[in-house]
This record gives sequence, structure tokens and C-alpha cells, in this order.
Amino acid sequence: MKVLLINGSSNQKGCTFTALSEVAETLEKEGVETEIVQLGAKACRDCIACMACRKLDNKCVFDDDIVNVIIEKAKEADGFVFGSPVYYAHPTGRILSILDRVFFAASPVFKFKPGAAVVSARRAGTTAAIDVLNKYFTINNMPVVSSSYWNMVHGFTPDDVKQDLEGMQVMRQIGKNMAWLIKNLKNGKTAFNEDEEKIFTNFI
Repeated sequence: MKVLLINGSSNQKGCTFTALSEVAETLEKEGVETEIVQLGAKACRDCIACMACRKLDNKCVFDDDIVNVIIEKAKEADGFVFGSPVYYAHPTGRILSILDRVFFAASPVFKFKPGAAVVSARRAGTTAAIDVLNKYFTINNMPVVSSSYWNMVHGFTPDDVKQDLEGMQVMRQIGKNMAWLIKNLKNGKTAFNEDEEKIFTNFI
């Protein structure tokens, strides 16, 4: 069992990493392997809806950044945690650009696997940012992993985040809930049947 955690911050060891590390540590204690992927500060492309990925078997046509690396790692993962700092009451443009392409090119890789969103902020904008990240799960048949409060931590520095005792407890509970759900899915998994062909409403 493995969970892939994606750090949507340009800062390698900042507040978001601190929150994700708390989740990862709990998962490891529960017997679940983890890997934190750092998006870092390198340039990344937006999705341009070129549709070339439809011919590439779960791969983005642009192969000059981390998107296809994440897709390959996602194939082996049983669950996901997407983490981001809050910029103007939303996740970073970096993680949104990456996730747009990852999900558009390889949605089957994520389907029916649990996902959790984690955000960090100095003060506000957290619930709006969580809502944006959760939509990647809810459009793709993925169980959403919750906690004992909203999935957020507060602080301007990693040390601040560690002093957010409630927030850190929420991170640990995400790890416990994610491990519990993955184990139950593994032990009692049955095939999901999609009987209906996808319908696209057209008002033209």
C-alpha cells in the first residue's frame, strides 16, 4: 500500500511540506508507504486542451516537466494527498496547472482511489482553497478523505505550523483515515461497474 503526497509549494521545506510530513509520518506508522513529490520552482505548462493525450495512453504530450513523472507514480499509488499553500484564497497556480494536465491525461489512474486535500495559510482563504482541490476528486469518482476538522494548518513559518496543535492533529487524523480507507478497500474491494455511457448535455 502506498500514498503519493504532492507538495504544490515552490518552497521545498515550508509550511505545506510540514503539514504533509505529519500526514506521511502517520501513514507510515499505519503500515502505508509514502512518497512526497515536490513540484518545486521550475516552470510548468498549463493544459492547452490539445487532446493529444487521448492517443497517448495516460500520458501528456508535453514531456518537459513533472506531469508524466507524477502519472507514472500515480499508477502504483493507492491514495493521494494534494497539498498547497493558500495564494489569494486559492491553491497555487503551479499545482492547479499540474493537476489539470494530470487528471485530463490520466484520469483512469486516479479513479476510485482515495484523495485528501491539505492547505496551509497564515490566516484565511483555506476553505476556498480546499474546495478547489477537492473538485479533482469529486469529478473523478474518488472517495474524499476528511478529518476531525477542515484539512488545514495555519502559520507563516514551519515552526508556526508545528505550534498549530489542532492543525497538526488534523493532519495525523487524515493519515489515520486514509490508511483505514485504503485497508478496507484492499480487503473488501469489488469491481466497480460503469454501466452507462457518459452523457454530455448540449444546450445548443
